[in-house]
Amino acid sequence: MTKSTTKKTINWGIIGLGNIAHKFAKDLLTIPDAKLHAVASRTQEKSDVFAKVYGATKAYSSYEALAKDKDIDAVYIATPHALHKENTTLCLEHGIAVLCEKPFAMNSDEVDMMIAKAKENQVLLMEALWTYFLPHYQYVLDHLKNETYGKLLKLEADFGFFKAFDDNSRLFNKDLGGGSLLDIGIYPIFAALSTLGIPENIEANATFFENGADSSCSITFKYGDGSTALLNSSLIEDTPTEAIFYCENATVKINTYFHAPSTVSIIRDNNEERIDFNYKTIGYNYEAIHFNELIRNGKTESDVMTFEFSKQLIKLLDSVRKIINLEY
Repeated sequence: MTKSTTKKTINWGIIGLGNIAHKFAKDLLTIPDAKLHAVASRTQEKSDVFAKVYGATKAYSSYEALAKDKDIDAVYIATPHALHKENTTLCLEHGIAVLCEKPFAMNSDEVDMMIAKAKENQVLLMEALWTYFLPHYQYVLDHLKNETYGKLLKLEADFGFFKAFDDNSRLFNKDLGGGSLLDIGIYPIFAALSTLGIPENIEANATFFENGADSSCSITFKYGDGSTALLNSSLIEDTPTEAIFYCENATVKINTYFHAPSTVSIIRDNNEERIDFNYKTIGYNYEAIHFNELIRNGKTESDVMTFEFSKQLIKLLDSVRKIINLEY
């Protein structure tokens, strides 16, 4: 096996310098043969400060300027949801591989256009749904796929926290895709899609803030084999934020903050075995490492977070939005 020191260093750019960009940049520092080369914000000052903190070589005051930087191999897009298609397309047209934060875009049509653009330009594109690459989640997926504990009968997954409503915050801004469904409801839906697949029937109901953004959403997926997924998202109350997989012979539970580095409990015969994955990072390094290897191997699509999976995920989100009458 080639030593990591001989690998091509992947030069990264980051577009959009909010909270999640800080987490990604911090974890990028832990990856050998990866470097934060450039960052871009709408203001030079914000870009300069971010670049200094994480050692970026270049700091741009426009996304267009970053996209023209010939030294960038990959760009992480961390702008609000409503800008994902525009920002992704910009970078793809300049031949830069794109890792775009979830949700991939606002709807299926936008996702289809992004994927078409990536194929047209033969450039790597992937949705940055970091949970898929976390060791604890891969561990659970392997056991469910192999039916280690028998058939999966039911999933319960939630993601909720209370945050005081702020009309100026991106989280609550409907025009930017704010609200519980696209921001955090995507994680329980992802858990269902990645384990049980596409449901035959969907039921959903939601509550709303005065500005029309959804404050909470309850979803039920029903499958042809009788299995079910009970999914919830909320911006108005703290919830356990767990994913519980009820199998024939045991219950597999991803503990609090299931979407992030967490522990896994295997519960059977009233005994609980807890597995600790000894995470040392925030967890964004795993998707970045995968993306780096795709670039080095000349790939234009991930074999984990495939285009087809991203299309299925956004279609499910579209379906839920239609049921609860949520329009952007």
